[in-house]
Amino acid sequence: MKSASATGAAVIAALATAAFGLAFAQQPAPQPSAPPAAVASGELPVPPAPAPKVASAWLLMDYATGQVLAGENFDKRVEPASITKVMTSYVIAAEMKNGKVKADDPVMMSENAWRSGGAGTDGSYSGFEVNKTAPLEQMEKGMVVQSGNDAAIALAEHVAGSEEAFASLMNQYAKRIGMTGSHFVNPHGLSAPEHYSTAHDLARLGRALIHDYPVAYSYNKIKEFTVGPITQPNRNLLLWRDPSVDGIKTGHHSGAGYCLMASAKRGDQRLITVVMGDTSENQRAVDSQALLNWGFRFFETHTLYTAGKQVAKQKVWKGQADEVRLGVAEPMLVSVPRGRYAQLKPSMDVPKTLVAPIKKGQKIGTAKVSLDGKVIAQAPLVAIDGVEEGGFFKRLWDEFWMWWEST
Repeated sequence: MKSASATGAAVIAALATAAFGLAFAQQPAPQPSAPPAAVASGELPVPPAPAPKVASAWLLMDYATGQVLAGENFDKRVEPASITKVMTSYVIAAEMKNGKVKADDPVMMSENAWRSGGAGTDGSYSGFEVNKTAPLEQMEKGMVVQSGNDAAIALAEHVAGSEEAFASLMNQYAKRIGMTGSHFVNPHGLSAPEHYSTAHDLARLGRALIHDYPVAYSYNKIKEFTVGPITQPNRNLLLWRDPSVDGIKTGHHSGAGYCLMASAKRGDQRLITVVMGDTSENQRAVDSQALLNWGFRFFETHTLYTAGKQVAKQKVWKGQADEVRLGVAEPMLVSVPRGRYAQLKPSMDVPKTLVAPIKKGQKIGTAKVSLDGKVIAQAPLVAIDGVEEGGFFKRLWDEFWMWWEST
């Protein structure tokens, strides 16, 4: 019987002999398959976005991708005014989903809420009677449609016990959403030290509300709401001017100016605008409408890669399989100027050497798509299938070749 050392030497000799009989060509780096060609519609020059002339900050965002299509000063700190109430709606919807509150909960219009945000103040109010209750859903509609500061305070007290505790929840949820430039100290948006946001963060918030809690978002398209003898209209003028607009929220006070976060859906495409610090209720609507029309006219959204489907294959060493299929865990979308979809350039960043074992769903690299030399979308590449570690001789063979290719 041969010794183990003799056997090992024979294996190495055989590997070396086989090596000299093989070509030395390097395997080209794998590339993801290109998106299917779009129907050519001709390249269109995109004119500059119709920038609001007075607004302190503004932004146009594609809902599906989160891409900022145009904007100025959108990461600048601003006072969010009553757009704050979108954050309040998000917290309520999240807490409702977690089973902590219910739509039919009786919410008390406390004396504090009534005095701080009711009819005796300079701000907007809903008109719910002091020291009486109303169902949470009704109170929330009073906050959303009528922009009632009293309703916002009452809801905060019901959900968290106090405005301060509710503000803590607001900041925690804002962090989860990715609102890195925001801090909230109240649920209504009246001016206060350390109560601020950015146009970019507010667009992220609107996108999150639409996606995560569509029922709560649907309240924003209600054109008027009645509490007792008082009927008040929604202050978002675009609800009457553009049937594709279904939200989101207005805001105004002396420190913030006139603000509007709007969203519209035409066909399968949805856009979000944020205009902060405008000159009047009408002007914020005019400026937002111009941005929406420009965005829908000159941009289109496409799905590049579908979740779970192969984008590329990559060599695997020391595995039971020699390749691993790569794909994206979530659909990869992109917004591009109309007519330029076929000009997108896909690429892929992956490690030069992949060694088994590889788990299904493991992040392997990054898929990128560029236009005019600029990366406009990227997403993690993951293993569609797992690759188990190979047997002893497979690992030994691949170890030799890994060494050979590194020399």
